[in-house]
Amino acid sequence: MKKKILLSVLFILLAWNFKGFAQTAPVQSAPITIENYYKIKWGHAEEFITLWKKNHYPLLKKLQEKGDVISIKAEAPILHSSEDSRWDFKVTLTFKTEHLAFDYSIVDPFKKQLYPDQDSYKKEEQQRFELVLAHWDVPVESIPLK
Repeated sequence: MKKKILLSVLFILLAWNFKGFAQTAPVQSAPITIENYYKIKWGHAEEFITLWKKNHYPLLKKLQEKGDVISIKAEAPILHSSEDSRWDFKVTLTFKTEHLAFDYSIVDPFKKQLYPDQDSYKKEEQQRFELVLAHWDVPVESIPLK
């Protein structure tokens, strides 16, 4: 008997909680900017950037044409820094929504279209990743200064 009462109370609470959840307005995701940093093996930054521009940038451009990516910006430092804090290449991407920023499969439809020779594409991407010593992504936000 106690189990039936407990299950009934649990069912009512779940139903009430679901009803409240279903009535909430859908969350609108704002654009999100992510800085992607790459630390490359010494002497190989140019090779990495060449491969990135050949095999990854066109995919991002397709996402920008589609409207999923708002902006793409690439940078490299002019001067060197200490080994522990150095990075060789930074890409700043602004995505239309947070969901799009973290859905790594959004480029998949364009891979075969842009790179029909998938074996060569995969080999070059493998080479690009072998050049990376470290990689980190930092979601950033603008801070109003007024």
